[in-house]
Amino acid sequence: LAQAQVCSCGLGRKQTLIVMALTKEEDVQMMLVCKTHLGTRNCDYRMKRYVFRRTTDGIHIMHLGKTWEKLMVAARIIVAIENPNDIIVASQRPYGSRAVLKFGQYTGANAMAGRWTPGTLTNQITTKYLEPRLLMVTDPRTDNQALKEAAYASIPVIALCDTDSPLEHVDVAIPCNNKGKESIALLYWLLAR
Repeated sequence: LAQAQVCSCGLGRKQTLIVMALTKEEDVQMMLVCKTHLGTRNCDYRMKRYVFRRTTDGIHIMHLGKTWEKLMVAARIIVAIENPNDIIVASQRPYGSRAVLKFGQYTGANAMAGRWTPGTLTNQITTKYLEPRLLMVTDPRTDNQALKEAAYASIPVIALCDTDSPLEHVDVAIPCNNKGKESIALLYWLLAR
């Protein structure tokens, strides 16, 4: 997005679209290298629309074009929030912890790696009580406590979802491999730039 905005200053609409197409192509190539397209053997019925095909050994392959489009939607939502401190990025998954902390460091968002303290979004008496405008989670299955509290507090949620992820209380699902550390790191890097 940043490259396209910089290039669009002196160029016409056609050149801007070409630059966007090149960035999309490069991003999709990086996603392939990081195995972002690999899903699981199981597939949730709400995630079927993001599945490209299934391999002979039963692993679902995700459509990287749809992953990139959802990433751009999520990036626009994140940019729309004026104060980056109003964004909470949570991950209970060990591989997601470093990516979440780096994302928080470079964007100014609140990073919550490790165990989610129950009542962070709902219990006003606690010292850790927060009122964010957006919640991002690495895995809807492991971060289900955060999702539940965000639903109570009417906070929009962006989640990195694998083919077997439950989509209850998720507003923007980014279809990807949320089990591999390279994949998680690449997606948070793409969102942070």
